[in-house]
Amino acid sequence: MNDGSPNASSPFTLAVCAEMVFKSLPVVDRLKRITELGFHAEIWDWTKHDIAALARSGAVFSSMTGYVTGTLADDAGADELLRTAKQSIPVARELNCPRLNLHGTGLDGQGLPVVKADKVTGAMWLKAHDTLSRIADLGEKEGVTFVLENLNEAVDHPKTPFAKAEDTLALVSSVNRPALKLNLDLYHAQIGEGNLIELCRRALPHIGEIQVADVPGRMEPGTGEINYKAIARALKDMGYRGTIGMEAWASGDDETALARFRDAFTV
Repeated sequence: MNDGSPNASSPFTLAVCAEMVFKSLPVVDRLKRITELGFHAEIWDWTKHDIAALARSGAVFSSMTGYVTGTLADDAGADELLRTAKQSIPVARELNCPRLNLHGTGLDGQGLPVVKADKVTGAMWLKAHDTLSRIADLGEKEGVTFVLENLNEAVDHPKTPFAKAEDTLALVSSVNRPALKLNLDLYHAQIGEGNLIELCRRALPHIGEIQVADVPGRMEPGTGEINYKAIARALKDMGYRGTIGMEAWASGDDETALARFRDAFTV
């Protein structure tokens, strides 16, 4: 059983999104399987779960969605984001979950932005900076870390504002507060930008977590075009020792997919 320590076979702490593997099982049973296999666990919208049951599962939680509704770049949306971020903090404490994930705007059940943006204006950038500064204030006051995740517009999340890793890095680095970090998702970055090792290098001081899946298909490492072995070696050489989260579907057998993930990040 996992004792909550980083994976012995990897320099990183390896986590698995419970929303995307062992789909035939109830979520608590998924968490138990993930834990038995030696991984930390991640969840999405906490309002869809029995939090007390999750807390009793024995899982070590790495991250969860840190808001319910809200956006970064308009007044009403920013106030709503702060309101629901505050609601998320007691849940994170109950799960002993250190990171609360944010996006440029709320996403619907299909992963589409609730507030679409054909163009991100200068005023939106300024408002997003202000909103994230307020989020950092909240995180510092409550002793939690919020992480801003990059997405992709080409395949999964069209017209999402601040979707690119360049955007999230610019925002997080401009706020430059310890309670606000990047959730650098390399699946999304490969689709939108590429040049992943150099992206990791530039983002390194601001990374709170890295998430991975392969391209195309959003399945486990080793099923697509991304050389995750090379990325793992580069991250180790850079000195990164944080969490790598597999936010991916299994291409076949779930345990095999998790074994491939572990192998990719054992360097």
